[in-house]
Amino acid sequence: MTPEAHGPPETAPTGGPDDGRPPDLLLAEPDRELAREVVARFLNAGVRTLVCHDGAEALLQVGARRPRAVLLAAPLPVVGAAAVTELIARLHPVPVIVGAGAEGAAEATAALSAGAVAFVARPYRAEEILPLLTVRGSSESTARMLVVGDIELDVEGFHVYVRGRSLTLPVREFLLLRYLMERPNKVVSRRELTKALWGADKLDSNTLTVHVRRVRNKLRDEAGSRCTIDAIRGMGYRLECGRDDSAAGSRAGVKVNRG
Repeated sequence: MTPEAHGPPETAPTGGPDDGRPPDLLLAEPDRELAREVVARFLNAGVRTLVCHDGAEALLQVGARRPRAVLLAAPLPVVGAAAVTELIARLHPVPVIVGAGAEGAAEATAALSAGAVAFVARPYRAEEILPLLTVRGSSESTARMLVVGDIELDVEGFHVYVRGRSLTLPVREFLLLRYLMERPNKVVSRRELTKALWGADKLDSNTLTVHVRRVRNKLRDEAGSRCTIDAIRGMGYRLECGRDDSAAGSRAGVKVNRG
């Protein structure tokens, strides 16, 4: 199939690839109306989006334009989402997000196995996708590998290692750990974390607590890390490495718990 058979890719009306810069996001979405709606929401958030409508065109545009991230619909015509994800990982590694409803669940699962970093619902909710893009783009000068204590985090590859052993985290937990690793030994407020990871000022009061607890437990129980995420009552959370609990809790005037 020739590129002409696909038609030209669509772009956001301003700040698109005509300015010579790589797009922030390539969206492969066969539903043209849905694609237009999503692009408008992304544009309002400052995300420069390139749109195509099947997997073959997505592969061509990833090679030509080198977007910073890719969002693939599932099911995806011509070349499926799983095959596109595998080829992107092999030829032009960038984070791939896959979006699917009930009819695309099997293809989305295959794409995750092929290396996609996150699954989101389709039709898309911008509030689920934007944090994945803005957290990644907020510090492009950050080194590819973050190292804090015995934790290594591959920023671009979305991998976490503790003492050389791989630790699997869902994308939101990955982004939470990354945010704290970029600010080691510093207290980060609940509001700051909520804004950075969900793009909102407020959430259900238990949502952030549950995510923090999951990351903490995986670091400790699955990976045997010496690092922990301390809850500082009334203030927020702090990633601490190399200190035992008694030392962390002995600081005057600061209440440390594991909640």
